[in-house]
Amino acid sequence: MVSNVKDNRPVNLDIGTMRLPITAWASITHRATGVALFVGMAVLLWLLDGSLSGPEGFAAVQECLDSVLAKLIIWGVVSALIYHALAGVKHLIMDFGIGETMEGGVLGARIVIALSVVLILIAGIWIW
Repeated sequence: MVSNVKDNRPVNLDIGTMRLPITAWASITHRATGVALFVGMAVLLWLLDGSLSGPEGFAAVQECLDSVLAKLIIWGVVSALIYHALAGVKHLIMDFGIGETMEGGVLGARIVIALSVVLILIAGIWIW
């Protein structure tokens, strides 16, 4: 059934002009880190396979891991793992009914982001 009443709500179809709340950014980042982990694990498994192929393969992987690019990739995968794990714990806590309100969601997102930044910086120091 089609209504003849005109809907006067504004329609904004330009996503570039929308201001997303922190909870949306936390959710988008959680999904993006999941994808990054999927791709990163493929790279790490490839390196593991190379290192287990024999002494020459192990030496080649060891030499590869000393490069700046490899350290950046490792740091990226570890960073994705840190954020994704913390956001996953936040979701588990919310499954128990804690922080389900908008205020709780905002606080949870802020805690996850702040804790992630600290742990990612510590991981960067450890990797370098």
